[in-house]
Amino acid sequence: MKALTKTDFKFEGQKSVYHGKVRDVYNIDDDLMVMVATDRISAFDVILPKGIPYKGQVLNQIAAKFLDATSDICPNWKLATPDPMVTVGLKCEGFRVEMIIRSILTGSAWREYKNGVRSLCGVRLPEGMKENERFPEPIITPTTKADEGHDMNISREEIIAQGIVSEEDYKVMEDYTRKLFARGQEIAMKQGLILVDTKYEFGKRDGKVFLIDEIHTPDSSRYFYAEGYEQNLKEGKPQKQLSKEFVRQWLIEHNFMNEPGQVMPEITDAYAESVSERYIELYEHITGEAFQKAADSDDLAARIEDNVSNYLKTRL
Repeated sequence: MKALTKTDFKFEGQKSVYHGKVRDVYNIDDDLMVMVATDRISAFDVILPKGIPYKGQVLNQIAAKFLDATSDICPNWKLATPDPMVTVGLKCEGFRVEMIIRSILTGSAWREYKNGVRSLCGVRLPEGMKENERFPEPIITPTTKADEGHDMNISREEIIAQGIVSEEDYKVMEDYTRKLFARGQEIAMKQGLILVDTKYEFGKRDGKVFLIDEIHTPDSSRYFYAEGYEQNLKEGKPQKQLSKEFVRQWLIEHNFMNEPGQVMPEITDAYAESVSERYIELYEHITGEAFQKAADSDDLAARIEDNVSNYLKTRL
């Protein structure tokens, strides 16, 4: 099985390239961004040594679908998907915060709550909550956007006071975040899922705030199965979820959390294939559509380069 783990394209008009943990982003003439969703996979802030076939296609196509499904709520950066692993869109000046919105007390928020924390990013949390219990209403817990290492929790007040985002722009981002999340939850519920939490990134172009990057993918969001949620909550059982949490759990079982002295376990072809199958399953549950594997190609990079180059010619 083939996987794309590295790119080194030279597109016409290319000014620069940014290699992220999962995506490689090419700047075209300071006007367009070519975002390639590679098959790299990261967990605990480290990229695993083997790519996951079709993961990039899964993430790119889920994000594209939800960008289209929410374009009436706010403007977004997407223009086209010239290849199953690529989105081309408008270059925006990104804000240095991620807008995380949570509807249920779980994950890192639960770990802090369990340790006695009752204020998260400046938001007061009710007393007496249980793991996986719904908040009275969704809460926004932003983080600073770090180039490397962990993003750090920050409050709305600190963001505005430090001039990271103006109060005017932050209000727009907050409003968009709540509306996008409500739409995401509505779509998820039709698939028998609960959109538990997610993150959005925003940027600015021509004085307007745009939604950028991915949206509602299993890498940026957590989904629970709606069936059994109330019963599991009542009995204190773990919730059945759709996210890449299963990869983190596998690493934990193999004594790896990227802590000093720990060694990354071997990622066998068989394990990589099993993760690929899980990502395809995620796609089909989240979208309600059968996943169509992109036509097999001996050289994924060459296919992408051809498709993107042909699209860019139409923009000139």
